[in-house]
Amino acid sequence: MKITISRSDFEKMYEHALKERPDEACGLIAGTDEEDGTRSIQKVYLLTNIDHTNEHFSIDPKEQLAAIKDMRAEGLKPLGNWHSHPESPSRPSEEDKRLANDSRASYLILSLMEEGKPVLNAFHIETVDGEKTVRKEELEILNSLGG
Repeated sequence: MKITISRSDFEKMYEHALKERPDEACGLIAGTDEEDGTRSIQKVYLLTNIDHTNEHFSIDPKEQLAAIKDMRAEGLKPLGNWHSHPESPSRPSEEDKRLANDSRASYLILSLMEEGKPVLNAFHIETVDGEKTVRKEELEILNSLGG
């Protein structure tokens, strides 16, 4: 599956992640599933990590509910979530895999490991035969809405 995100939404996530360091930053992504199979992220929600740790995140339930209501009001579909890895690569940790319970969700991970060089990747995580499987999804950062 291919996922697209605007450069401005990517920058918003990056700025939020920098501000939240050393804790993981987190949020939700919303948008549309296009006819060609592309997932188009139309809106990024910057939410509070109520765990305040650099090893995992829990989204503030009140903020999550408000984000879901906003998605519905805007006619957008919840596509998944995103979080930062302040000190590790952009790939799911064992904790990320363990907590990934929605096989329809896309999981975006933003690594801040290398100063000034953010790395954003998208993953599909599902349970197959009792084991969590991780597949990297193609992610394109668009410079403008038109691509």
